Amino acid sequence: MSISTLPLSYCTNVHPGVTVSEVIQGIQNYSCEIQRTLGRPIAAGLWLSNPVISELLSEPSKVDQLREALHTSKLLAYTLNAFPYGDFHSARVKENVYLPDWTDPNRLQYTLSCARILAQLLPEGVEGSLSTVPLGFKSLSNKPEFQDACIRQIVQFAKAMDELHDDTGQVVRLAIEPEPLCVLETTPETIHFFAALRVAADASGDREAVDRHIGVCYDICHQSVEFEDVAASIRELGDADIRINKIHITCAIEVRQPTPAALTELSRFVEPRYLHQTFARSSSGQVVHFLDLDQTMCEQPPTEFRDAETWRVHFHVPVDTESLGPLFTTRDDLRKALQQVQLLNYAPHLEVETYTWGVLPSGEKPSIVDGIAKELRATQLLLGNLALNKNGLSVL
Repeated sequence: MSISTLPLSYCTNVHPGVTVSEVIQGIQNYSCEIQRTLGRPIAAGLWLSNPVISELLSEPSKVDQLREALHTSKLLAYTLNAFPYGDFHSARVKENVYLPDWTDPNRLQYTLSCARILAQLLPEGVEGSLSTVPLGFKSLSNKPEFQDACIRQIVQFAKAMDELHDDTGQVVRLAIEPEPLCVLETTPETIHFFAALRVAADASGDREAVDRHIGVCYDICHQSVEFEDVAASIRELGDADIRINKIHITCAIEVRQPTPAALTELSRFVEPRYLHQTFARSSSGQVVHFLDLDQTMCEQPPTEFRDAETWRVHFHVPVDTESLGPLFTTRDDLRKALQQVQLLNYAPHLEVETYTWGVLPSGEKPSIVDGIAKELRATQLLLGNLALNKNGLSVL
């Protein structure tokens, strides 16, 4: 099947928004301007934090206001980022972004509410998707029977999505997003979890609902940071019959040989808001990791990092970028992943998710509007070239 024909989405978690008014301002001040700059239709992949969701539920007229803002701006909204629950732009987010985890009833209730709001925003005949946390962060997920508790709530979500479809005719799918150092981190871990989820769903008689509504959000740079073969990873998910409901089009930082110049440049990306899990691979293939990029890592890296051949850092950088001075990006994996995605027999939602514009190093960089428009333009060109190659046509 071809790549999704829906307008390419970008994730609005890059814009602050803890009230409905702020979300609408973001649509008007940013999304609308990005679309105008790009000169073609786009979709707004809305991030609606829990305070925003609570406001929308308590004042239903504000859902109408949000829908009208999208309509006036000629923007589609077919996917929500339901990963960050609270303020994604506070001074320190770090590991708090994974809370509440999927054992917490608040996570289930928030995600159900996101689905109900999305069902009211979806264009006719278009399915919806919700990206969500990879169950939890490993170091914060030591509760007894953690996985079983997650499974119970995810099965409840699937059943509720069947009911939502019966009530509204809308299909909304959950997209669990594996991420470095999280409970679901690697492709094998994800496959193992879905096997356990299906066993539980079989036992409760809810297998059809789970298969229909539960899948993954494949954030390309996350698996790149893990040094996975992204094309093989996507094939393995397909072989396990795990549906990719959403693709996050992303690039991470790559250090090819940790030279002093490269590490000095990397130190400019150390910042206090987001977690930047850092991995390194030796020439023999051994992979090691460090929780978060910091100045000490750049100035005095541990021996296994200093001697490594390549580092990769979970820092989302503009997806049109091949290099950052002496640093590089994982854009080549982006190409490989999208090439594999177009071979699927269905079309996942596609969303550019560079949320770090506000914490990129200072210096020469475009405005958020120009920068995101450039990302979307480069991604559309890449998708067009992949389609031409697939059909055996030459690419200029």
